[in-house]
Order: sequence, then structure tokens, then C-alpha cells
Amino acid sequence: MSTEKSVIKGTPEPGPVPKDSIRLYSMRFCPYAQRTRLVLHAKGIKFDTINIHLRNKPEWFLEKNPLGMVPTLETPAGEVIYESPITCEYLDEAYPEKKLLPSTPFGKARQRMMLEHFSNVELHFYKIPVRRLKGEDVSGLEAELKVSLTKSWYLLLVCEASCH
Repeated sequence: MSTEKSVIKGTPEPGPVPKDSIRLYSMRFCPYAQRTRLVLHAKGIKFDTINIHLRNKPEWFLEKNPLGMVPTLETPAGEVIYESPITCEYLDEAYPEKKLLPSTPFGKARQRMMLEHFSNVELHFYKIPVRRLKGEDVSGLEAELKVSLTKSWYLLLVCEASCH
């Protein structure tokens, strides 16, 4: 079951997750859910998506994830995993055929540090268009984005140079 429309309060709970699949509870424009979606695609994992209306969440979704946030994964066994970095790491470990994270503790730590640096960039990609659509001045946010991108790319280059 894949829905482009967002499900809302009062929408019936979907049935069980098929045995050969995983379910992603998402919101189409959520940059954090996009991370999980990218990992699912990169690893070739079969999944279905249910988009959640984040301002009018179905009751059953809050029972699965008391924080009410996306991304949230559900397995055929009924296991629920949420929070973007956690869902991505779970997928990498649960589907080890095509590893995305390095195997060394330092390599994993380095990737997590880079994720933290780029998280600030990612947030701006969401804030700027939303505020622009509201008619707000986004020049300050655009300047922050430029600084964040510059710092993140610099740190990535320094890290890569020092690790080889």
C-alpha cells in the first residue's frame, strides 16, 4: 500500500506488513524521512510507504510511535523503529548484503559526524522554500545555508584527506 495522500486522524490502520517487505511511515516532504527512503532504495529493500499527516495524525500511528514523528519503520514481525539515523542504521544491519556503513568503529563514527554537520544544511533546504512560500524574507536563512554548506564541505574534505 503506497499513498501519495497523507492519512489523517480517523483513517483505519493498515493491515500487517507483508512478509517480504517493510513499511515506511513518512511525510512526502520530510528531509529526515528522505534519508531512510534513500537507504531503502540504495539497498534494494522492498517497502511500501504510508504518508502521515503530521498535524492530524491517526491515533494508531501514535500507538506505534509515541513521538508521532517520521520516519518510522515497521517490520512484518510488528517491530517499530523510528528516528532517521536509527532507521538507517537498522536497515544497514538488518539487510547486510550491501553495507552502507563502514565496518570499523572509527569509520562509523566519522560518517555519523559528517551526518551531524550536514543535518544543519538539510534543515535549511526545508525551511527556505516553506518560508519563501509564506512570503517571508529568507535572505538570512540563505546566508546561513551558504555558511553551513561551506563548513560542511570543508570538514568533509579535511576528514577525507586525513583518513587516506
